[in-house]
Amino acid sequence: MAKPEHEFHPITDIEYTECPGGNPLIKERILAKDEETGVATRILRYEPGADSLPMGQLTHDFWEEVYIIEGSFVDLSLNQTFSAGDFAIRPPGMPHGPWKTDEGVLTFESRYYSR
Repeated sequence: MAKPEHEFHPITDIEYTECPGGNPLIKERILAKDEETGVATRILRYEPGADSLPMGQLTHDFWEEVYIIEGSFVDLSLNQTFSAGDFAIRPPGMPHGPWKTDEGVLTFESRYYSR
């Protein structure tokens, strides 16, 4: 199965849902997802004061591309702040996070597997 086909439509029609991990200040808006593989495109929103430290440092078995649309967060492992306009490409297995944000942050993310 592949991601569903969609012509242009307002993403505001798609509700934010709480991300796995149980932090109500971290939510995602899934724009498209292949339920079979888990490949997804999403908007991720950290509300002001959100902190992913309880989730620890993450690694995935997929590629992840992240663009910060607005706001900023601090990568607590790197002790580095990333802000609107910054972009990351993470190969499978690359450790990243945890993060904390005072002002909130909004990101666009694409997750995929290479062939």
